[in-house]
Amino acid sequence: MLFQLSEEHLMIQKAARDFANTECLPGVIERDELQKFPKEQIVKLAELGFMGLMVKPEYGGSGMDAISYVLAMEEISKIDASVSVCMSVNNSLVCYGLQEFGTEEQKQKYLTPLAQGKKGDELYIGAFLLSEPEAGSDATSQHTVAEDKGDHYLLNGVKNWITNGNSASVYLVMAQTDATKGSHGINTFIVEKNWPGITVGAKENKMGIRGSDTHSISFTDVKVPKENRIGAEGFGFSFAMKTLAGGRIGIASQALGIAGGAYERAVAYSKQRRSFGKEIKDHQIIQFKLSDMATRIEASRLLCLKAAWEKDQHKDYALSSSMAKVYASETAMWVTTEAVQIHGGYGYVKEYHVERLMRDAKITQIYEGTSEVQRIVISRAILK
Repeated sequence: MLFQLSEEHLMIQKAARDFANTECLPGVIERDELQKFPKEQIVKLAELGFMGLMVKPEYGGSGMDAISYVLAMEEISKIDASVSVCMSVNNSLVCYGLQEFGTEEQKQKYLTPLAQGKKGDELYIGAFLLSEPEAGSDATSQHTVAEDKGDHYLLNGVKNWITNGNSASVYLVMAQTDATKGSHGINTFIVEKNWPGITVGAKENKMGIRGSDTHSISFTDVKVPKENRIGAEGFGFSFAMKTLAGGRIGIASQALGIAGGAYERAVAYSKQRRSFGKEIKDHQIIQFKLSDMATRIEASRLLCLKAAWEKDQHKDYALSSSMAKVYASETAMWVTTEAVQIHGGYGYVKEYHVERLMRDAKITQIYEGTSEVQRIVISRAILK
């Protein structure tokens, strides 16, 4: 068993770390306050090849493995989780889903520009539309419907909590085509944002990842060509679950990075702040906090890398990805809270960053499957 990153992995890690510090750190507090979508940063990420990191080169991607993806997500999330979640959705959910299950025509038309993050001179990214007002954790309860009209489908419904909702050019939409079949009556469709009948709701005013573009999307008699269905009839729910298993590696890596960013700031602060005549790092209570933080982060990192390795080896990684997500996300929440505590009053003000990281951490316990859902997945796997 090797615990050594390759030279290529180290290069990806360094490139992501340098990008995060030079391109994401400046203005990150202002983007958070103003809920400003990090378009400039996403464009530059695309230029680095990070928006299609795991896509094959023949479809415009970088052809890297899932371990590279984990390393890049971790480094960028240390600085700005609003940037990393855009990267995660485009990579884990949209590009992966199209590359794994799309037709050759769908890959040529949609995957190639999505992997490059641009079409011509315009930003070109994707969004994953599964959640609804009454279908969050219970993803089988789809109320969005796609009526078969012979040569096309007619799409009607509302989707909630959509990352990249207003900035995406392409939506992957899950919709019910035959309610009598339950989850087997769900299909996934490739929908272009500029088609008639699509309405983007107001941007959600969120607690964390405030720069990311989160909207509700409404569909009113949207015509979807038959060739834009992904997979066979009734494959949509399986598509969503298979795709989300990989997405959970991305969110686990995001949580890992958020925790790591808070930990690094707490360590640095402990060497600067003095109390009772010495640096606070010399107080045992602070040492214990930092040692627990470091241990939990390392455990989270190993879980993320194990899930990524299993994916790269074409093994069943659903259990590992759920374990990584539930543990890393809860680690992120705990570590960021402790980082604020170590900073004391300074941790409660924005310029020290840790309060933002704490707010960003919370969503990792919720999206792409709540911690409760992950425990259902894990318990089913270990008790079968």
